[in-house]
Amino acid sequence: IALGLLIASGQLKADLNKTLVLGELSLDGSLRHTNGILPMAILAREKKFREVFLPSVNAREAAVIKGIKIYPINSLLQLFTHLTTDEKIEPQPHISFEKLKGEKFAEFDFVDVAGQEHVKRALEITAAGGHNVFMRGVPGAGKTMLARALPGILPDLTEEEALEVTKIYSITGNLPAGESVIKTRPFRAPHHTTSRIGLIGGGTNPRPGEISLAHRGVLFLDEFSEFPRNVLEALRQPMEDGIVTISRAAGQISFPAKFILVAASNPCPCGYFGDPVKTCTCLPGQIIRYQKRISGPIMDRIDLHIEVPAVKVEKLTAGSPPAGGLTADSSKIIKKRVQKARDIQTKRFKKTNLKNNAEMQTKEVKQFCELSNECLNLLRQAVIQMNLSARSYYRVIKLGRTIADLEGSEKISPTHIAEALQYRPKDQTL
Repeated sequence: IALGLLIASGQLKADLNKTLVLGELSLDGSLRHTNGILPMAILAREKKFREVFLPSVNAREAAVIKGIKIYPINSLLQLFTHLTTDEKIEPQPHISFEKLKGEKFAEFDFVDVAGQEHVKRALEITAAGGHNVFMRGVPGAGKTMLARALPGILPDLTEEEALEVTKIYSITGNLPAGESVIKTRPFRAPHHTTSRIGLIGGGTNPRPGEISLAHRGVLFLDEFSEFPRNVLEALRQPMEDGIVTISRAAGQISFPAKFILVAASNPCPCGYFGDPVKTCTCLPGQIIRYQKRISGPIMDRIDLHIEVPAVKVEKLTAGSPPAGGLTADSSKIIKKRVQKARDIQTKRFKKTNLKNNAEMQTKEVKQFCELSNECLNLLRQAVIQMNLSARSYYRVIKLGRTIADLEGSEKISPTHIAEALQYRPKDQTL
């Protein structure tokens, strides 16, 4: 606006065709940090702008965009001088995605988690295929620690994914000043008192919520049963479509929301139903009501359901790998296996917009998941005995596809389907 006034009043004569000027102007003429610079710079390139002038504190953020000149400016006077004299501003050097600063390591390593080998296996499958997972177990069993270790075994963000994530963080003001691109997968853990708008997004001027801030990363909902019912029900469409649409009188706005949901809950209000050591103090009715706080349709959209028992004393005090022939693999080793499985999926979906097995819809499941007669017979029995819905049926197949990918198997075997079926929800007997 200030630049337009200078031109309109005749104080500035400059050809600004195909030039975009961005930034918030302070009263003293200096430029302040501005949210949303990255998506605006990307749009400028798409609209064939040649150059962008923006606050110097945002310069690194926009410098990752190829094909357009980025000029960092500190004040309106500096820009005026650049346009009217030979004292020119040097463009910001392009920052290569590969040369950006190193990775942030996950908070926890799987090797540090005592026992729970079956849970680690389930989370490896989760990471390999991008599947949602629900963990139910007593307090102190390690659910939170395992969830926080999950980002450490996920593949690194690709450049395309990193730009998707950074755009969201840029427009919400969550991108640290001076940062260019977010290279690590997001991990968001909103409290169970978070409002529907806080989780899903919205407001008078719609803004992305936690599920969009978790895009291409992990959304950890601890105390899942404690979230208000209307908040959890709002997850249905984003979990299915990977996008959240917010409707207002002025129109609709959509935000990306392709995340891995990791939900965790106690089995009952006191937390100790089913524990072999501590006695549950809840009444049967309390337990039933507590577990029914999470609706069937939400549970149906979760691929893996795992029981997380309390860790036995001998596992806690053991200084060697767990018994039974299993080895306590580090996150680094597990990540390599996950990456191999993802590479198989990248090759499989190269002619589509899909990134992983979890994103397949019914059409793609039929196209990419060929099943033998043995697999089909096993699934038919499961549909009858386990009362699987159509959605659950296809989710089992997708999960079987991921398990096969982890083994490097081109075909899905009955063993893969059998393991996938083990992760369907189980009733707990009162």
